[in-house]
Amino acid sequence: MMVGLEQAIPNEEERREHIFKKMLYGIAITELTGLVSRRSLYYSKDASSDYSIVQFKDKEGNITYKRTEHDYVQGKCRICGSPYENLERGDSMENYAYQFIHEGEVFNMKFDVIIGNPPYQLQDGGGGRGSSAIPIYQIFVEQAFRLKPRYVSMITPSRWFTDGKGLQEFRTKMLESTNFRNLVDYPDSGDIFPSVEIKGGVSYFLWDSKYEGACQVSRVEKGVTVSTSQRFLGEHEDVFVRLNEAIPIIAKVKSKSEPTLEGNISSRKPFGMPSPFHDFEKVEKKGYLKLYQQGSVTWVDPKYVLTNTDWIPKWKVLVSKAYGAGEGYPHQIIGKPIVAEPNSVCTETYLVCGVFDNKKQAENFASYMSTKFFRFLVGVLKATQNMTKDKFKLVPNLDVNTLWTDDILFKRYGIDTSEIEFINSIVRDMREDS
Repeated sequence: MMVGLEQAIPNEEERREHIFKKMLYGIAITELTGLVSRRSLYYSKDASSDYSIVQFKDKEGNITYKRTEHDYVQGKCRICGSPYENLERGDSMENYAYQFIHEGEVFNMKFDVIIGNPPYQLQDGGGGRGSSAIPIYQIFVEQAFRLKPRYVSMITPSRWFTDGKGLQEFRTKMLESTNFRNLVDYPDSGDIFPSVEIKGGVSYFLWDSKYEGACQVSRVEKGVTVSTSQRFLGEHEDVFVRLNEAIPIIAKVKSKSEPTLEGNISSRKPFGMPSPFHDFEKVEKKGYLKLYQQGSVTWVDPKYVLTNTDWIPKWKVLVSKAYGAGEGYPHQIIGKPIVAEPNSVCTETYLVCGVFDNKKQAENFASYMSTKFFRFLVGVLKATQNMTKDKFKLVPNLDVNTLWTDDILFKRYGIDTSEIEFINSIVRDMREDS
């Protein structure tokens, strides 16, 4: 701004005062962040003091903080969705009702550029003992777009690429937009925020209302840009593929037009039993079923099996519903598959990835799941530790009477040497104890 206005306002002091007083505005999300921001921008937490780089009439200057209230409808805020019991804590404590999204037109003026690092999530009261959270950053992004600036740039979790509670509509809007100039992705959030682990990494974007075209997508690892490509965010329909190098591999797999595995994977609670589940026996009991649950194998009365009872006499392959191994590559992507014999079931700790007539078919499928090829295609869509059936929609549904290996699969789909090296850099060997 100092450079851009040099000819219009030649005097440097006048130019600086014009910029600080008439061009730079900020909205603090808490009183504390307001003080920190004023100190950083004005060199003083009191914008009216002699220590401020420019003097305002009031202490806040153009960086405001105003306590805002939630708008509760049937126990939940209609703006951010958080429940009354989580946030209604009295006037003396922060209530996380952010002015930017709860009041909309804060300054009643037109902005050219909106930049932010919005709050990422709020507790929603689910998951037991308040451990469940809902994303909130997307509301800030959408509000910024509604204000119709020329540019928006925000840093957010990358989870919206493929995952996130209640983010489907937001993801669709982002992927359909052709106004993104840049998207810079950090798969390991520690590269940006060393003291905080953000599952799925973080990313920032530059959105330009006057731009129409492909987006420059970059991936940064340990401070180095390792990959860049020019492409549209929505080229793979309802998800964004973060790995540029994966695009030609996916194209080769899709060129076969084979059915995929998504429809074969069970939903949450494949047999209707939650996790944890307590009504089990530690030793085998006549008439009871073998039960695979988190960290152990026990025995359960068949009366607790509420769904998919026709699977009980079949061979099955299970995989842990949640698997994480740190943020940096290479990943294992999924836990080691379990071949479960007839008369066995599982809790929601696991997904059932296939049901088979005999042991050989189940073992072949478990071997297929263990290949780097299979796990790579799952990993392309898996941004967090959580596994859902849609993460398998790029994986071909192949004949389970065949023992598939990486060598056979790479040859089948024409995966070349450089692509194999890339897959190896993303997917590590399967550990026996995983």
